[in-house]
Parts: sequence; structure tokens; C-alpha cells
Amino acid sequence: MVFFLLRRLFSSFLVLFCAASLTFLLSISQKGGPFEKEKLDEKAKLEKQMKYELDGPKWWQLVRYQKRLFLHGDLNVSLRYRDRSVAEILGQKLPNSLLLGSCAFLIASIGGVAAGFVAAMKKDSVVDVVTMLFALAAISVPTFITGPLVAAVFGLWLGWLPIGGFGTWQQLIMPSICLALPFLAYVARLTRNSLLDVMSLNHMRTAKAKGLDEATALARHGMKMAILPVVTYLGPMAAYVLTGSFVVESVFNISGVGGVFVNAIQNADCFLLTGSVIVYAALIVFFNLIVDVTYTFLDKRIKIDG
Repeated sequence: MVFFLLRRLFSSFLVLFCAASLTFLLSISQKGGPFEKEKLDEKAKLEKQMKYELDGPKWWQLVRYQKRLFLHGDLNVSLRYRDRSVAEILGQKLPNSLLLGSCAFLIASIGGVAAGFVAAMKKDSVVDVVTMLFALAAISVPTFITGPLVAAVFGLWLGWLPIGGFGTWQQLIMPSICLALPFLAYVARLTRNSLLDVMSLNHMRTAKAKGLDEATALARHGMKMAILPVVTYLGPMAAYVLTGSFVVESVFNISGVGGVFVNAIQNADCFLLTGSVIVYAALIVFFNLIVDVTYTFLDKRIKIDG
């Protein structure tokens, strides 16, 4: 276990190093730098570049940023929101995205597994067909359509829930559902297909031959194996929903990391953009590690150091 964790810690550092370096290098290489909109003369522009260490060759700017980031843990300051550090901006926006993403993750994972289980138990029935059609629709229709539609129906027409704002549990319901819908659909399809594969295995036929009904046999003997593909998908899904969705945040007026990420791209804010990518990459690395450790509890044949 110790060797595994040390190895993953080293590989995680390499992933974050590459993600941060590539993002920063690409962001400073794009046309129209962060100071172009200010219409500065060449002298003032050079002073700005020197102040933020964005002068000189691109490789030298990258080296200085890497030194500041990895040796001192400094994400630097935002070029768009002057006198505010990247860590301060992300620290202010991230809790909203984490809360929204946590609710969406629970809805997607629990609802998806339950829907997939029911569909597998009712294979080729009306319930199965309706569930899979709903999953297909949820995957196919983008959130910039489902978000306004849900807001119009349940917020404007029926008046059951508040449309915008953030802070109460009522304001969390609609954005959480909109963010969770496509992931719920993927989890449902994965669960159904995986359960159908497990149901055809020899030990499952043996369990049913001993008198167990299909649902009980799956719950006792097959669910741990069937859930493995779902757990694999839950890792990157958790990272995505926890960092928020710009579309959902925009529709429901939520101030989160999604909006920060998009605004950083539009404003050529290389430091804020790289900081946002680091947060997203760190979450992916962390949840993939959780997935690998979870495997050993679900399937004893999987050895963590193997």
C-alpha cells in the first residue's frame, strides 16, 4: 500500500506539472495578450509584462511560472481582477461549485444505479424501454436546453421553485438535477449493461438454481462485480460535476468555478486559467485514486500493488 501511494503521488505530481505547464504555455502563446484591450503604448505594455513576469521568450516565462508555482506554491495574481490572487478567487468560487456538484453527484450516482438495476430486472419490458429512452434523451439533449426548460416549467409556469440565486436548499434543486441528468443517464446505462453481463455468469446461475430469485441473487452475489464499470466512470464524473458547469451556473445565476474558467479564457488571463485547470486536474487525480482503492474492496481478486 505504501509503495502504491508513493508511486501514485509521484505520477500525480507529473500529471499536475504537465497540465499546468501546457495550459500556461498555450495561454501565453495565443494571439491577443491580456493587455491588448487596454490599448497601452509599447513602454507601458512592457512595464506591465515585466511586472507580471510575462516578458521575454515564452520558455523563460514558463520557467519563471513553474518556479513560482512548484517551489513556492504561488498561483500568482489574476490579470483581469487586479490585486486579487488566483487562490483567493478560486477559494471564493469553489465552495459554490463543490456544493452544487456534490448534490448532482449524489443524484446521478444513486438515481443512475437504481434506474439501471430496475431496467436490468425488467429487461425488454415497458419499464426497461422507457428507462433507456429517458437515458438516451438525457444524454442527447444538452444542458443549455434542459436548464432553461426546467427553469421555465418549474420556476415560471408552476412557481414551485426559485429560478436563480444560491444559498437555500430550494435553490439547489433545479441546477443539481440539470447538472446530474446526463451523468445519471450514463450511470443507468452502464449499470444495466453490466448487470445483464453478470447475470449470465455461471455463479449467478448457480445462485438462482439454489432458490434465490434474480433480484436477491444480483444484490448478494453480482452487484459487486457489476458495479466496477460504474465506479470507474464515477471518478472523472465526480471531478467534472464538482468543478461545476458554466451553462448551469449561467442559467441559474450561480457564481462558481465554471464561470471563472470561461472568463479566464475570454480575458486571456493565463494565471487564472492555469489555476482553474490545476484544480480540475487535482480533482481528477484524487478521485481516480479513490476509484483504485475502492476496487480492492469490491473485488478481492484485484491487488492494489499488482
